[in-house]
Amino acid sequence: MKNSNIKLVIGLGNPGEKYKKTRHNTGFMAIDAIAAKLQITNYKLQINFNAEISKGTIDDEKIILAKPQTFMNESGKAVRAIADYYKIDTGDIIVIHDDLDILLGKYKIARDRTSAGHKGVQSIIDALGTKDFARIRIGIGVPENKIPTEKFVLENFSDEEQKIIDEVVGEVIIPLLRGARGV
Repeated sequence: MKNSNIKLVIGLGNPGEKYKKTRHNTGFMAIDAIAAKLQITNYKLQINFNAEISKGTIDDEKIILAKPQTFMNESGKAVRAIADYYKIDTGDIIVIHDDLDILLGKYKIARDRTSAGHKGVQSIIDALGTKDFARIRIGIGVPENKIPTEKFVLENFSDEEQKIIDEVVGEVIIPLLRGARGV
């Protein structure tokens, strides 16, 4: 039986200090900002999930915040392990990730869509066997000067860009989660 009383919010990124401020870690940044705003401070590395997780509530609804520690391309393993353990329906999963097809500071919400080439999202689709989960796609800008995508997503945000990302997370993501039933 699935547990419809819990929302699982996954931020995609790569573990380690080296990647902490990179564009590809926008999902991790969002999870950290959500945790800070909701005063959820009990992050723990859960070896059985290969993810850092924290539990709290948002508007009286249970929420699990997770940052897979599998590296981006294998995020699905952690998502599947957490969803199975807590019996979370895929309709109650929200994945937050970077998207270079969206302008910096903008976002889009998607559900039941392909990965559009995002390997972390594709890993989740493969692991869950469905694409029926919500995604909050945060724009990280478009590479200039023909920088290869792999290099661009692993670059750090400039200070100005980081302020824009922080604003999007603080002013958009939290309210979206509060209305998560429609996400």
